[in-house]
Amino acid sequence: MITARRAVQTPVYMRLRRRLSSRASGILSALDIPLNKEVSGVYDGQWKGSGEIVESLCPTTGEVLARIKSASHADVSEALIKSRQAYLQFRDVPAPRRGEILRQIREGLANKREELGALVTLEMGKIRTEGVGEIQEFIDICDYAVGLSRMMNGRLVASERPGHSILEVPNPLGVVAVLSAFNFPVAVYGWNLALSFAAGNATIWKPSPTTPLTSIAVTSIVSQILEKNNLPGALAGLVTGGQPVGEALVASKEVELVSFTGSERVGRIVGQAVVSRFGKSILELGGNNASIVMPDADLSLAVPGVFFGAVGTAGQRCTSTRRLFLHRDIADEFLERLQKLYGSLKPGDPLDNDTLLGPLHTRAAVDLHKSTIDYLRSIDADILSGGKGYDVTPYEGGNFVQPTIAVPKSVDMSDRIWSTETFAPILNVAMFDELEEAIQWNNAVPQGLSSSLWTRDLRNVGKWTGPSGSDAGIVNVNAGTSGAEIGASFGGNKSTGWGRESGGDAWKQYVRWSACTINFSNEAPLAQGVNFDFD
Repeated sequence: MITARRAVQTPVYMRLRRRLSSRASGILSALDIPLNKEVSGVYDGQWKGSGEIVESLCPTTGEVLARIKSASHADVSEALIKSRQAYLQFRDVPAPRRGEILRQIREGLANKREELGALVTLEMGKIRTEGVGEIQEFIDICDYAVGLSRMMNGRLVASERPGHSILEVPNPLGVVAVLSAFNFPVAVYGWNLALSFAAGNATIWKPSPTTPLTSIAVTSIVSQILEKNNLPGALAGLVTGGQPVGEALVASKEVELVSFTGSERVGRIVGQAVVSRFGKSILELGGNNASIVMPDADLSLAVPGVFFGAVGTAGQRCTSTRRLFLHRDIADEFLERLQKLYGSLKPGDPLDNDTLLGPLHTRAAVDLHKSTIDYLRSIDADILSGGKGYDVTPYEGGNFVQPTIAVPKSVDMSDRIWSTETFAPILNVAMFDELEEAIQWNNAVPQGLSSSLWTRDLRNVGKWTGPSGSDAGIVNVNAGTSGAEIGASFGGNKSTGWGRESGGDAWKQYVRWSACTINFSNEAPLAQGVNFDFD
């Protein structure tokens, strides 16, 4: 897991108020985040924190936004106990009543949508419209879960025995731990909280150690709604911190379900740890997504679709387009159009409404971008756009990189440039002659999150979406790999983890299922005609 950024010198926070820019201080003040003292990063009905002090850094400027008191081992243990107690109280609350509380949470978020969106931009680095859009996604899933709270139905199954009925019944599951990633510091938690809450569970959130302020601001809003309804705050607990905090949640038998979003490497560790204690897990891991463009594609749709997929959120979405497969007949024209769009990109302050390219989230991501470009050069790939740093950036301390288009000489999908997801705006391109070849390349990597095909031929659509088509969890047509809506389940296959969140049937993972056979007759026949007559 990503480790927290530790504060080395205690006196730093004494200078925090003087160093904080007006752009940052205005956003924090609007959400009642203290500017001149350490911020509590643990909530279990009370705000506290007795663990390490971690710093939240702005990826645009490099400035320290705040110092957060993260969770100690004792804080995590107490939060888990309180989560269990909260669940035991909450599970008997009727589901429609839970939905009403979710409606109030939705209103609380909507009232602070712009402010929360600005905080996402400030702390994570995505551009403002995407930051606000992420809060809207939480609002949308609350709307969805409000309706779902009246439709979390079981099933009546026909019995072969006279005078018998069989019911499949969903009941609340218990405590759900959500370990979210930096790139969507609000939405992923929102997906989980809304469904978990509607199902009657308690949720405890461990956000990325690099986005603690966003989690604190969101939890503050949710906690006020819970208090207003005389419900325990530990129904939506928060424990900020690094690897030890996450490990404690994953290992705890007090947690029935762990939802983890992050790398394949850490996801494998999390999945094995949870299954070793017979817990449930939802894993949302690597992407490495591909777009395929056929010769009949509408390039006025496909070019901007691929452009957003590759450079949106500076290439830091799980669904970002990493691989582009172009039919040879249209490759030159497509790349010419795409390079023009890349050439028009200028890095900017993501808080400015006209900025399309913000920074990478951390300095480590900048280093990864550089090392990947170096590797591309070492294998003699053609660099069509980018591949170097900007001469001028908006802020000297920002993590800005040039989005890059590269054409590797090899189309061997086992090569690391194709098979490994690089969480940066690097788009690798290959040319194909037949759709079957492109589908084979799409499916040849370990990951299976998102994919897209650009075509106007219905026969191609049938092949792409059918049993011999894309093996990803998201299979789009004439739409990019990025930008999923909340109504469908979200998740991927293979080493992406097989997890599903948000819409569709995802809610069924947050409940405990029971098969109930009810005999309302005066006889007691056995199933399958078994005769156990002892007379």
